[in-house]
Amino acid sequence: MSDPELAVLGWPADGPTLRLDHRRFSYAGKFVMSSTGKAVVRDESFDPDAGDEYDDHVLAAVAFNEDRTDPDTLWLRYVTVREDHRGEGLGPRLVRFADDRARERGYERVRIAVNNPYSYEALYRAGFGFTGDETGIAELVLERPGDRSTDRYRAGLDAFAEREDLSAAEREFVAEKRERGPPATLDDGAAGTDRQD
Repeated sequence: MSDPELAVLGWPADGPTLRLDHRRFSYAGKFVMSSTGKAVVRDESFDPDAGDEYDDHVLAAVAFNEDRTDPDTLWLRYVTVREDHRGEGLGPRLVRFADDRARERGYERVRIAVNNPYSYEALYRAGFGFTGDETGIAELVLERPGDRSTDRYRAGLDAFAEREDLSAAEREFVAEKRERGPPATLDDGAAGTDRQD
């Protein structure tokens, strides 16, 4: 595989879509919608025009849209990494890339709501901080720039720890991360080759 490339496929008004294999990506069906912008990590060694059923050159994807009431805020809606590339840091790198492109377009804040401690940790690695807010569907809201203090980080982990539906592995993960404190953020130079289409 060649070095992965990060690219914005389009903003919400552009109506970009992706054909992700539902067996390999979480939220695959959300990426066929044309109402959100999309950014991806892709492997350039694949030919995206080969006529395949799916966009197999995509390793990770994020969908986003402008906040309905605050034009200075962009919401990241879905982040997904292909199952054979999970754990490689592609999600945080892609989120950081999308945030950087959003700032270039004039957005002051980028937000995302997460529903599990693994995503929470990944977003902290991307430079986001917990706002202290939760959505009505038990998701914690993070934003960049945000409060990355140890107390705020632990408050988010505490919110997860209070949930009865956490698995034993998730509980262990929360306890370990709470003890350690916020992770270091990604190095800006480690994001790979960036391109905006």
